[in-house]
Amino acid sequence: MHSSLSLSFSSSTAIPRSGHSSELSCAAPPSPLNLRFCGLRREALGFSSPKRNDSCRVIVSSRGRSKKVSASVSDNGSAPKAFDYDLVIIGAGVGGHGAALHAVEKGLKTAIIEGDVVGGTCVNRGCVPSKALLAVSGRMRELQSEHHLKALGLQVSAAGYDRQGVADHANNLASKIRNNLTNSMKALGVDILTGVGTILGPQKVKYGKVGFSENVITAKNIIIATGSVPFVPKGIEVDGKTVITSDHALKLESVPDWIAIVGSGYIGLEFSDVYTALGSEVTFIEALDQLMPGFDPEIGKLAQRVLINPRKIDYHTGVFASKITPAKDGKPVRIELIDAKTKEPKDALEVDAALIATGRAPFTNGLGLENISVVTQRGFIPVDERMRVIDADGNLVPHLYCIGDANGKMMLAHAASAQGISVVEQVTGKDHVLNHLSIPAACFTHPEISMVGLTEPQAREKAEKEGFEVSVAKTSFKANTKALAENEGEGLAKLIYRPDNGEILGVHIFGLHAADLIHEASNAIALGTRIQDIKFAVHAHPTLSEVLDELFKSAKVHAHVPSPVGEPVTV
Repeated sequence: MHSSLSLSFSSSTAIPRSGHSSELSCAAPPSPLNLRFCGLRREALGFSSPKRNDSCRVIVSSRGRSKKVSASVSDNGSAPKAFDYDLVIIGAGVGGHGAALHAVEKGLKTAIIEGDVVGGTCVNRGCVPSKALLAVSGRMRELQSEHHLKALGLQVSAAGYDRQGVADHANNLASKIRNNLTNSMKALGVDILTGVGTILGPQKVKYGKVGFSENVITAKNIIIATGSVPFVPKGIEVDGKTVITSDHALKLESVPDWIAIVGSGYIGLEFSDVYTALGSEVTFIEALDQLMPGFDPEIGKLAQRVLINPRKIDYHTGVFASKITPAKDGKPVRIELIDAKTKEPKDALEVDAALIATGRAPFTNGLGLENISVVTQRGFIPVDERMRVIDADGNLVPHLYCIGDANGKMMLAHAASAQGISVVEQVTGKDHVLNHLSIPAACFTHPEISMVGLTEPQAREKAEKEGFEVSVAKTSFKANTKALAENEGEGLAKLIYRPDNGEILGVHIFGLHAADLIHEASNAIALGTRIQDIKFAVHAHPTLSEVLDELFKSAKVHAHVPSPVGEPVTV
């Protein structure tokens, strides 16, 4: 999930630290990587992986020599005598989990420290339970759309829902995935250490529960994966009942008649989909001049026409919620609005509830960063392109890495997992730089929105600086047989590319199953595949994947490629 506001982050909430991982930055050229999106692998879903007799890793010494260390998966490797572990990870969210599993595969003796619950934000208070609620909202929209059902020849009586049953569905899903993640690590021999982790110095960490004795362990390498928490701007009083964050909203303790949502990014949009499907009226409060500021403008305009305008949603843009007071003594929630530019009072709203969806703040307090001379930037831990932590003097801190929301490079759960895997590759002797422009993002509204790479304005700005041309290709879901069969023809796919060499700069999709469709484009960017190559890929008919097939085929690339008979042709 993304924030729709650029704000100064600070986190002072006294809660146990864990791997809170939610939801764009540039990186190095693309390189092949087997990404584990959302970090939920076969083991996490209850399947067993093929057993191996042993695994091998290569450690490159400072003198350039290498030695081979063998270790079995069952005993989680053998740490060098000088250290308790090869790798210690602070935070067992999706990022920490992905790093831990990959480390074991590489033969590293691994421990993960968790002060709250395994799974972090994504599993417990983010991606996973929110998808359960959105699954309900999707079914409700289908059952409530008389026009849609009639077009399919269906007749259904009035749809209703049980609020507690919906809430239980979300909670049960989170519990199941959390248990699966825990069991997957235990099965592979990862040591799960309970308590708050603090860095004492180079390669040394202490952990323990409040009020209990602390333990000190050493590790050849340490990964910080403590994630993030909801960001609440000044002047907003959260009571957890009528003024809430996404953490509270996912419990669905009530469905208010009228709820204001502060922020129209991923978090706000998804909750507007849930609340309106369940009967609420929604008012968006957005600091910028347009809704959905993080999306490609053309996609955002179409999404607003479909996701906002026809629904019981109104909005105020270009304003801040300077003060929000919870409902009390029979009085409603009061929201005072000021102009985002002039800071002059604009309006006041009285609603039944308010959801604060202004993004997330890194959870890095209490990590002991002062012990290694590291100073955060707006709460984020500074890192280089290899996730190596940078100290206050601009020097790399040896053997220390930071992944996920805590470094602020890309606040997405699967980005955290990919960063963790990249770090493990490095500490086992293989240099690896993750291309963040190849990492997709999605908003699970109905229909969905997905994207990878640059927006059109970002691409044109880059082109102007570097001196190349940008072209755009588009295809509509209205031309796709499968979408029309589902009576879901509303949608658009957009390709931003370089016509001189076929490089894919960005792909944006709004439509049925957009979140699933984006991966063909993201993998193409990750692997460096050009349009002139991917346009020859074959897609099953009739499927939604043909939307991407038509999109790539419609692009006009000036580059020459060999024809089947060896003659150059223009594609």
